[in-house]
Amino acid sequence: MTLQKYALPRLWLFSLLAFVLVLGAVLTPAQAQEVFRAHAIAMHGEPKYGADITHLPYANPDAPKGGIMRTGTIGSFDHFNPFISEGHAFSASFESLIENGEDEPFTMYAGLAEEIEWPKDRTWIIFHLNPKARWHDGKPVTPEDVIFSYEKLTTQGAPFYRYYYGSVQSVEKMGARSVKFSFDTSAPNPELPLIMGQMPILAKHDWQDHDFSKPRMDPPLASGPYKIADFSFGRRVVLERVEDWWARDLPHNRGRHNFDQQWVEYFRDFTLLREVLKGGKLDFLSEIRAKSWAQDYDIDAVQDGFLRKQGFEVVRTHGMQGYLFNLRRSAFEDIRVRKAINLAFDFNWTNKVLLFDQYRHAKSYWNNSELGSRGLPEGEELEVLERFRDDLPPEIFTQEFRLPETDGSGRVREQLREALALLKEAGWEIKDRDGKPQLVHSESDEVFAFEILLVQSDFERLTLPFVKNLRQLGMNVSLRLIDTSQYLERLREYDFDMVVGSFPQSESPGNEQRAFWGSDAAVSPGSRNLAGISDPTIDALIELVISAEGRESLVARTRALDRVLLHGWYVVPQWYSGQSRLLWWDRYGMPEVNSTSGPIVSFWWFDPEKESHLIKNGYGQSKE
Repeated sequence: MTLQKYALPRLWLFSLLAFVLVLGAVLTPAQAQEVFRAHAIAMHGEPKYGADITHLPYANPDAPKGGIMRTGTIGSFDHFNPFISEGHAFSASFESLIENGEDEPFTMYAGLAEEIEWPKDRTWIIFHLNPKARWHDGKPVTPEDVIFSYEKLTTQGAPFYRYYYGSVQSVEKMGARSVKFSFDTSAPNPELPLIMGQMPILAKHDWQDHDFSKPRMDPPLASGPYKIADFSFGRRVVLERVEDWWARDLPHNRGRHNFDQQWVEYFRDFTLLREVLKGGKLDFLSEIRAKSWAQDYDIDAVQDGFLRKQGFEVVRTHGMQGYLFNLRRSAFEDIRVRKAINLAFDFNWTNKVLLFDQYRHAKSYWNNSELGSRGLPEGEELEVLERFRDDLPPEIFTQEFRLPETDGSGRVREQLREALALLKEAGWEIKDRDGKPQLVHSESDEVFAFEILLVQSDFERLTLPFVKNLRQLGMNVSLRLIDTSQYLERLREYDFDMVVGSFPQSESPGNEQRAFWGSDAAVSPGSRNLAGISDPTIDALIELVISAEGRESLVARTRALDRVLLHGWYVVPQWYSGQSRLLWWDRYGMPEVNSTSGPIVSFWWFDPEKESHLIKNGYGQSKE
C-alpha cells in the first residue's frame, strides 16, 4: 500500500530531475542567464527616458516645418563615400540602428531598430528592425542591409572600423527583421552592444555595384530626414527634407529636423566665411576663433539684434587638443625632450594676448569631466596603477601631474633654463653651427630640427610665439601651412614631425581608445593614433576601460589611463572653451530648454514673423 501511494510522485520527481540535467547540458551559461528586451540600452544604469516618452524635453513637438538654414564649412569635398580614408567626402544622412541620447553619458534609443535584445553579460545583441523603416526609394531596411554594412565597413572601410568593431565574432540574420551580433568572450566588453548600434546602415541594393574602397561620385541612397537634392563638388550641397520620412514620429525626432532645406557652403578659409555670414548669405556660424569673436562682429546688424551673437555655457567633456609629437621621429623618443618642448609653450601669455582670455588650459585628456585624473591616485585607480608600477614613472604615485605654468608676462627664462637642463640630460647641447647657436646631439652631432605642420591659417599667429621660444633653445623649428588635401594625405602616411591634434572624448570612453592610443593602430596607416604611441601598459589600461562593468569603475580606470597619458608628455596641451559661441540671423525659433551639450540646431525652426521683421529692415533671406 505504501509503495503504491508513493510510486507516482517518485517517478515524476526522477523525470523532472532528468529533464533539468538534460536542459542544463543543452543550455550554455550565456543562454541560461537573464535576457533583456527594451526600447533603449544604457552603458551603465538605466535609460533616462521610458518607452512612453512622447518627445525630448529640449524639443518643441509643435515646431513648424519650413524655411532654409544655410551654414558654411571650411575645405572642400570631392565624393560621397565618408567611410574610406581617401579624398574629402560629404556624408549623407545615414541612420544607425539605435540613436544617442543627447543628455546622458551613453544611452541609446530605438532608431532603425524598434527594440533591442541582449543578455546580462552583453556577449551578444539582437536588433529587431522597425517594420516601418524605409530607404528614400521606398524599399524596406532589411537584415541583409545591416550585415552588408558591417562586412563592407570592416573589410573595405577606413582602418578605424576594423579596430572599433574588432571584437565581433559573428553576424547572423534572425528571422525576417532581426540581426544578431555575437562578441568575443575572452574579455568583458559591455560597450560593444551600443557600439554596434551606432554603426551606419547602408542600402545593399544601392552600394553593391560600387567599389566600396573607392570614392563614390553620386549621392548614395540613405534613410535619414534629409536627402541630397543638389550639389556642386567643392562648393555646395543642398539637402531637402524628406516629407514622408519613416521616422518622423519617433519620440526623439518629434520637433526635430524642421527646415525644408539645409545648404552647406564650402569656403577656403574662415575669414571669407565670416564675411559671407555678415553679408547675410549664411544664416548660422559656430565661431571657433577667439579674436574674431571679440573683434570681428562690431557691426550694426549685431548691435541692433538682427544678427544674434551669444555664448552658451555647456556641460560636456572636452578632449585633448595640443601640439602632437610624432614618436616615429627619433628626436621625440626621449620623454625628457618632449617635456622640455612643453616648457617652451606659454599658455597664459597666449590666452591673455592672443585668445582674449576666452580659454582654459587643457590639463587632461578628459577636461571638464569627472573622468579626468586629479590629485594623487586613490581607490580603484590606485589599485589599477599598482598592477603596472614597475613599468610606470615613479612620480605617477607621488606627484600630482602639473603642466608648466607661467605668469603670463611673456618672459619664460626660468622655463627655458629648466628645458635646457632636461635637453642636456638627454644628450643635447647648444653649439655654434654656421655662425649661430644651435642645439646639437653630443654624440651624433645631429642638429635638432623639426617642422610644425598646419592646415588652418589662424594657427600661424598662435604658433609663432611658441616657435620663437623653441628657437631660443637652439632648435631649428620651421612652420609650414599647406592645403587640406596635402595635409590629410600626410597625416594618413604619418609624414609629419608635429601637428595640432585633437581627440574628442565622450562621457563614456571605450573601444575608440584603441584607435587613439593602441599599439596596433600605431602601425596602421590612416589610423587615429597620430602620435604613434605603442606601450603595453597603455594597451592594458585601454582594455580595462573597455571592460569596466559600472560607472564608478569606468571613472577610476579612465583616470588611470589619463594619468599615464599625461605623464608620457605625448602632446603640448593647448586649450579648450567652456562655451559654444554661436551667431545666427534672427529668423529662427528654438526650444526654451537646451540639452546639457548646449543648443542643438536640428531642434530649431524657421519663424516667418521673424523673417518678415528682417525683410522690413533690409536683411531678408537670399536664395542666391
